[in-house]
Amino acid sequence: MNVTLAVKQYVSKMIENSGPGMKVLLMDKETTSIVSVVYTQSEILQKEVYLFERLDSQNRENMKHLKAICFLRPTKENVENLIQELHRPKYSVYFIYFSNVISKSEIKALAEADEQEVVAEVQGRSWEPSLLPRSTQGLTSVLLALKKCPMIRYQLSSDMAKRLAESVKQIITKEYELFDFRKTEVPPLLLILDRSDDAITPLLNQWTYQAMVHELLGLNNNRIDLSRVPGINKDLREVVLSAENDEFYCNNLYLNFGEIGTNIKNLMEDFQKKKPKGQQKLESISDMKAFVDNYPQFKKMSGTVSKHVTVVGELSRLVSERQLMEVSELEQELACQNDHSSAQQNVRRLLQNPRVCEVDAVRLVMLYALRYERHSSSNLPGLMEDLTRKGVSERYRKMVQSVVEYGGKRVRGSDLITPTDAVAITKQFFKGLKGVENVYTQHQPLLHDTLDQLIKGRLKDSQFPYLGPSTLRDRPQDIIVFIIGGATYEEALTVYNFNRTMPGVRIVLGGTSIHNTKRSAIVA
Repeated sequence: MNVTLAVKQYVSKMIENSGPGMKVLLMDKETTSIVSVVYTQSEILQKEVYLFERLDSQNRENMKHLKAICFLRPTKENVENLIQELHRPKYSVYFIYFSNVISKSEIKALAEADEQEVVAEVQGRSWEPSLLPRSTQGLTSVLLALKKCPMIRYQLSSDMAKRLAESVKQIITKEYELFDFRKTEVPPLLLILDRSDDAITPLLNQWTYQAMVHELLGLNNNRIDLSRVPGINKDLREVVLSAENDEFYCNNLYLNFGEIGTNIKNLMEDFQKKKPKGQQKLESISDMKAFVDNYPQFKKMSGTVSKHVTVVGELSRLVSERQLMEVSELEQELACQNDHSSAQQNVRRLLQNPRVCEVDAVRLVMLYALRYERHSSSNLPGLMEDLTRKGVSERYRKMVQSVVEYGGKRVRGSDLITPTDAVAITKQFFKGLKGVENVYTQHQPLLHDTLDQLIKGRLKDSQFPYLGPSTLRDRPQDIIVFIIGGATYEEALTVYNFNRTMPGVRIVLGGTSIHNTKRSAIVA
């Protein structure tokens, strides 16, 4: 618990995030004192910070060759001074950091003042006033329903994760009688994560039945709107897919698209064998009784067959129409491989394909931007020009920069793209050496490694600290994972596989939303 070290690391992170080049540190009276306590002048000079200025100084010169790192308290006076600064910027680019929470209205005022678009980043990201209580209520409701009073761990690199952890803990402490459940040998664990640590997973097309339905058709409270499907029967304009009440869907949730096609064929053949013959003779009372007894079963089976044949048929049409097999193969290459030249050529090739739609084109460029953000030969401006030539709207093009700001290198607390420790590099090497059975399912979400480390007792306290003094000594058994910014069905598949293959471990996954491209909080 070293406050001086914590502040020093925070300032170091600010400087690192601005990238290479000469910098000026722009502060107020209080933050000047803070920085002087944690850094000597010689130390900070080594980080290419060559000038120290007060924001309220009237005699600063224009120095367009310098980047400005602003470290300020979120006072009304500082915000007003910063607005005046942005109206007449003295430096080439501004990275703005506040020492505490700043209101949305003040952020809006700063954005409006940035007429020359010199602001590269404003930190930090925070909960909207209505969403923190809502997420707290949702999480505590689940804990009460499951009869769990958990220990809490959270992602240290996310202030939002820490605030939610503290909010949940506050409710548990306040309502301790409600959470006074029978103690278990190993306490349950609540793990709170932030989507910004893995912005890649929501951008990938998935090939399991449940994930494809949600991505391509939209799954809302187990209902699918099929009203726009060409030639749709009026009885099938809206269908329900529930694993609780639909045996075929339950058995095929996590199977890939190829297996679904085979299973649909088998379902059809089984129905053909069992359905009543058109000219079935009802010559006796027993014949009539048998027909009446079996008819509801046949009718239910007929509805199941019609529903799934229609859904799978529409999925197949969209995959073909949007060239999703080819798009997905490139998505996997961008997420899992490390060949910049090949990736750039393949992205440009697909951007020129008229059958690749606007959304899929933007997602490819987003993945490229995240994957090769710091690559010396990155050609993101060229790809953005390709999007313009393709006729992609400005709204979609702006999302590329938004996703980098949301989940880029500056924000992530993990080594999502390039592992730095020897064990991770060795694992990646052998994975590449062995190859994969399916080029469309190479990617594993970051959640897989996080849960694997957690279950093995290797998840670092320095990155995922406990809230409070107690720690878990034994392997966790009941784990509730909550992702701020939303979960994906690829992560649901990861959790399903852990539950299936790890005896004694039970994991529940939740989040502020379930992603698909239309709903994604990342690209909205």
